[in-house]
Amino acid sequence: MSVVVQSITKLFGQQKALDNVTFTVNAGQVVGFLGPNGAGKSTMMKIITCFLPQTEGSVTVEGFDVLEDPLEVRKRVGYLPEHNPLYHDMYVREFLEFAGGIQLPSREIAPRVKNMIEMTGLGPEQHKKIGALSKGYRQRVGLAQAMIHEPSVLILDEPTTGLDPNQLVDIRQLIRNIGKEKTVILSTHIMQEVEAICDRAVIINKGVIVADDETPKLRQAFSGETLVMVEFDKAVEASQLKSISGVSSVEVLNATTFRIRARGKEDIRAAIFRFAVENNIAVITLRQESGSLEEVFRQLTAVAAGVK
Repeated sequence: MSVVVQSITKLFGQQKALDNVTFTVNAGQVVGFLGPNGAGKSTMMKIITCFLPQTEGSVTVEGFDVLEDPLEVRKRVGYLPEHNPLYHDMYVREFLEFAGGIQLPSREIAPRVKNMIEMTGLGPEQHKKIGALSKGYRQRVGLAQAMIHEPSVLILDEPTTGLDPNQLVDIRQLIRNIGKEKTVILSTHIMQEVEAICDRAVIINKGVIVADDETPKLRQAFSGETLVMVEFDKAVEASQLKSISGVSSVEVLNATTFRIRARGKEDIRAAIFRFAVENNIAVITLRQESGSLEEVFRQLTAVAAGVK
């Protein structure tokens, strides 16, 4: 296991920010750590990265305890906080050399800086001051400094907040590429980000883990209804489809294509095939869809918060 979080509780005075949180992250996984604002995501990340001590419980990174061996943990962890701390008056290359000088032997600094500039696509901007960069390129600089010492675990706290759509695509692709070689824990409340990047999602609400599984399994397990997308070879009336046993509603996408909702989690695909055969219609496409992760997130966090 790369990261093992066991029964973590964190108190700020009388406020319980984390309540008996337990999860593990295996080497090479990209895990989305999800929750609404104030759920405890940043607090958990600061504990993993040795910035905050926990009140109870334990955290180990590649076998090293965050309280007993913080220097060994920091050697193995790269951290990009939510508010990316950069020296805006420094040039990009200068800043990365400075960051590398803190953690690396002098002979390793130049090749690592070169490698990070290439990996994060900072080549055209490397001689600019950080303060002159766009938000997207500043995030790239933050990622480069987080990885300058070749950590095996990367902790990213809201890495795409405030980016425009083009910057989002670039940063998400960069994180996906990084995830092929490193363990990544990605904090966010943007569900599309998790579906685009992560293998697994851990959902936290009010300091408590409410779900932890692979993203497709989460969608399937917590979705309250079954959706079926069907395309026929000829036009069909929606009223005909509504008469099929088990069908709750029909959404018309065009004359031949429909999104059909079943009652509960009933599998209606066989009934749709029977309808097609009985009416001498060919089925071109038929696939079952699970609910979106955003729907799962709303359901879980609303239930945990006591919202009906």
